[in-house]
Amino acid sequence: MKSSVSKKLTLFYHQFSGSDRVLVLINADPDAIASAMAVKRLLWRKVSGVTLANINVITRPDNIAMTRLLGVNLTRAEDIDEKEFDRFVIVDSQPDHNALFARFEPDVIIDHHPVTDSADAPFMDIRPEYGATASIMTEYVRAAKIKPSAKLATGLFHAIKTDTNNFERETVRGDINAFHFLFRYANVHLARKIERADLRLDFLKYFQIALRGFQIRRNKVFAHLGPVMTPDICVLIADFFMRICSVQWSIVSGVYDEQLIIIFRNDGLRKDAGKLAKNGFAHMGSAGGHKSMARAELPLSALKTDVDYEDDKVLLRWIIARVEMKKSRSVNFKKEILGLKS
Repeated sequence: MKSSVSKKLTLFYHQFSGSDRVLVLINADPDAIASAMAVKRLLWRKVSGVTLANINVITRPDNIAMTRLLGVNLTRAEDIDEKEFDRFVIVDSQPDHNALFARFEPDVIIDHHPVTDSADAPFMDIRPEYGATASIMTEYVRAAKIKPSAKLATGLFHAIKTDTNNFERETVRGDINAFHFLFRYANVHLARKIERADLRLDFLKYFQIALRGFQIRRNKVFAHLGPVMTPDICVLIADFFMRICSVQWSIVSGVYDEQLIIIFRNDGLRKDAGKLAKNGFAHMGSAGGHKSMARAELPLSALKTDVDYEDDKVLLRWIIARVEMKKSRSVNFKKEILGLKS
């Protein structure tokens, strides 16, 4: 295992030279932020400079707190001139996870999500069995014989806790070993402060919408929030519904930036959430994920012929139908669910 990681680290370093200006691209969440921090530390004094750039707007309070408390400097990708950089690194994502990655041709991809067709780079380390990309990056840090600073260790520690949901989601021994290593160097009080900063006052109205309009089908909770200020709200509410003892699945959607965002959560005992998302929605956009958590992002333009997406109630019925639909069900049954029968 150690020799395998050492070989990967050597190949990783071979992608760079001392004069390189490196851009690390992320869709900012705890795992991506911490992994980007690790890449920057690994390349310290080995390249000319490293810039961290986020393709998304950071609105979740815990992510804002993480960047502030850990001193992470991020630049919006839309403000980046790619001609100023020689090498591009994507961590905790793959190019087709978001259209904004298309501007950049990655030299390195390190991720723990299922491999997609877009994954193509001179160096790739993609391990879908891992619970967090931060666990992979911790292995690199250890192989490089780097003693992580308290801030780096805290970021990686928090990321592993978040992406594994405190080891309640699928993990491997690599996640456990990384967490055990980081515990020696992390500031757990700082990590707890980041964890607790997960709500803003203006988020509460979406909880009200969800509680008023949710539907339960076969131990699945469905809720559509309409237009949202950030997709992270759908994630927060999907996780919230999973705290109800009788709920086995939580599927929460919202509209953001001309896209329908659908978040899938389950208790880890059910069928694969990633496959459910992919089977029901991948033909209309981006969809996939892990066994217990998944996501779909569908351009509204792709829904025009299927559903009136401007009617929130109709759109919710359509999502329920797509999730519940089986090949054996008739067209009339699907129309009935959608409320489209004359």
